[in-house]
Amino acid sequence: MKLYGYWRSSASYRLRIALNLKGIEREEVEINLLDGEQRGPEYLAINPQGLVPSLEEGGRIFGQSLAILEYLEETHPDPPLLPSNPAERARVRQLALVIACEIHPLQNSGVRQHLREAHGFDGDADNAWLKHWILRGLAVLETLVAGHSETGAFCHGDTPTLADICLVPQLYNARRGGFDLAPYPSLLRIDEKCLGLDVFARAAPEQQPHAR
Repeated sequence: MKLYGYWRSSASYRLRIALNLKGIEREEVEINLLDGEQRGPEYLAINPQGLVPSLEEGGRIFGQSLAILEYLEETHPDPPLLPSNPAERARVRQLALVIACEIHPLQNSGVRQHLREAHGFDGDADNAWLKHWILRGLAVLETLVAGHSETGAFCHGDTPTLADICLVPQLYNARRGGFDLAPYPSLLRIDEKCLGLDVFARAAPEQQPHAR
């Protein structure tokens, strides 16, 4: 198994957590987003979107982190990232997709580059854009998690799920932006619980060999 990613990419971070949780060995290939390596012909032949991560296994290549996570769940089901109950699985997917579909795409480097080049965003405007969309999404997550009967030590129950795998990298990005996370105590509690686990700690960006 080969994972193409970037040390600070939150989508790559998700995959590292999941692979660690499931105890899956892999070769990791660094795609330097700052140097534009993702737009080069060699990587575009692997992933035509020019995005990370990509996962290669058995002669096939998969893109999009949530699709890869579902693939890993189906091919390496132990330990599970999703509950066995359909309604509970839907709740976990909802929490994960709030991040993966509503928050993360709007903070993507390609979106921000377009805003700078096409709409004249400067540093202050860029930061205001990030703050609006990240904090708006985190507020929704806090509402969905806080006091819910199915919230436990983690976003759902007492073992990590797909939702936690998406939450931890998103909070990492929010801290990079210097945003105040105090209004989200439930999320911070879960994040602390996750980061206390070795499988999450080893996946952190600063722990990666290409960190700089």
